[in-house]
Amino acid sequence: MNNHRLCRSHQQQRRRVLRGMGMSAVAIVSILTGCTKKSAVPTGDNALPKDCVVLVHTVVSSEKIDLLTELAKSFNSQKVKVGGKTACVQPRSKASGGAMQALADGWDERAEGERPVIWSPASSAWGGILDQRLAEKGQPPMAGQGTSFMNTPLVIAMPQPMAAALGYPNTALGWSDILKLTQDPRGWEAYGHPEWGPFRLGKTNPNFSTSGLSALIAQNYAAAGKTRDLSLEDLNRPEVIAYNQDIESSVVHYGDITMTFLNNWYRADQRGTALQYVSAVAVEEKSVIDYNQGNPDGVLDAGEEPRRPRIPLVAIYPKEGTLFSDNPLYVLNAPWVDESEAEAARQFIEFVTTPENQQEVLQFGFRPGNPSVAVGPPIAKDNGVDPDQPQTLLQTPQPPVLVGLLNKWAEQRKGARVLLVIDVSGSMGDPADAKNRTPTKLDLAQQAAIDAVGQFGDHDLVGLRVFSTGMGPGRDRLWLDLVPIGPITGTREQIRTQIRQLSPIAGTPLYDVTRSSFRLMLENYDPERINAVVLLTDGRNEDGNSSDDRQQLQELITELQSQSQGENAKPVRLFTIAYGADADLTTLKSIAEAANGASYNASDPKTINKVFTAVISNF
Repeated sequence: MNNHRLCRSHQQQRRRVLRGMGMSAVAIVSILTGCTKKSAVPTGDNALPKDCVVLVHTVVSSEKIDLLTELAKSFNSQKVKVGGKTACVQPRSKASGGAMQALADGWDERAEGERPVIWSPASSAWGGILDQRLAEKGQPPMAGQGTSFMNTPLVIAMPQPMAAALGYPNTALGWSDILKLTQDPRGWEAYGHPEWGPFRLGKTNPNFSTSGLSALIAQNYAAAGKTRDLSLEDLNRPEVIAYNQDIESSVVHYGDITMTFLNNWYRADQRGTALQYVSAVAVEEKSVIDYNQGNPDGVLDAGEEPRRPRIPLVAIYPKEGTLFSDNPLYVLNAPWVDESEAEAARQFIEFVTTPENQQEVLQFGFRPGNPSVAVGPPIAKDNGVDPDQPQTLLQTPQPPVLVGLLNKWAEQRKGARVLLVIDVSGSMGDPADAKNRTPTKLDLAQQAAIDAVGQFGDHDLVGLRVFSTGMGPGRDRLWLDLVPIGPITGTREQIRTQIRQLSPIAGTPLYDVTRSSFRLMLENYDPERINAVVLLTDGRNEDGNSSDDRQQLQELITELQSQSQGENAKPVRLFTIAYGADADLTTLKSIAEAANGASYNASDPKTINKVFTAVISNF
């Protein structure tokens, strides 16, 4: 079989999956005639064979959607028969944690698309969590034992100079060294580099991200002094709890994907400030390869040329041990999967794990799941990784322990101090769907924000601000603080009530409210918490004077950047949501990046619930 290169349409699809939320469901174009179930059928280059009868819906994590799409096209071209009927496979992308939760909840096809026959999360740990969630409901397992498709180990990515200061590559490093740095108030000064400031760790949210889940497992094993058989009793040991709390205390913020950290790191590198952004990020080995090749998010857009960073990353394989993301392929034991679909799924899994097809895995920076295929470039030392590592592997904990880990993390994670800033300009009263008068954009945003408030932990501090022109008793205000920043345990219902009562008013003073909100968070900056502004708007700057817009934006970006770097920086992260088709996505992206945050795209208002969930995963 010929080696496939990423085509531009697939690259753009993957970027949307990684950076935008709620775009994983395939648009329904028509109903496949003759299939055993009603199905969404892609057109053009990804069209299914016309004689397809047994259709295997396949839901996979985003890092392998391009590869499995290409392999599915090859499989479909072979006209495989099951019971005399032509079988075909249709992959689509959905984040591992989100798919797990959707399956645990029964999979709502209206929200999630067609029910899968094959599910492939990034790690078999997700299969264990799914089966445990079902067991708690008295239901049988759905995932069971999967087949590994490809592998990549969890590593601690660190700028080469920082790793060298800790003794790399001659000294084995791991979570104990991270712990030592977090406990030392001198930070990097203890290693002769006060200019690097405190030690800052980047981690993703383990409820959504595989690297976040793997890091959580690994640090708990390190805390317990084990490499296997982690138990619920271990999680409750005082020294394990303290170890985890110390590690989490150094986190700059969490997130739904590691690409947020890697893209911010890369931009800081281009400005010469990479060593002041974060000190280390828990990622998968494949991400280090991409970053060092000048492609931090693993995707090249049309016309984009890779440019190697000034300061490369090195992959530290924790001396205490690590885990592989084994990308299992599960044929789901679900009531909606019939035997012909299951048989076709098994044939597809056999097809993609043949040595010939496993060679393609290497091109994507992963290690083949088939052990008969040797590891080779680009998994090489000149890309900051080591094909001979890891030396110590950790056992995936039992499902009850995996669930226990997530429950404990909710108690031990770093606290947040967040200001929610919501646009209530007149355009928020427009219909969310041009074909229907209701609901309005504000209706959907209100419900999403109300749901998101429930995701904050009891130890978080949260406030609510709304903005538009002509606010306040004298109509001379640009924003109103409806709920001051404070412990959410006492204000959660108050925030929800205030959100329910919002109504659209006038214009959009975007730059003024962003600057004011940022400064408010700086005034009472809390170094023990994640300090952040979450700003949702459906428009662009409209403050009544467009002549100074360009100057306002430049001054704002300069101010945001100045506070996010340097030895004495007070990093207030800014997370923007571009809501609706008229939102100024480019500007909101620039503002968020200037504050080392992230921008989220909710140009389709119906995705706002998923987008809000992704944003709050940073805390």
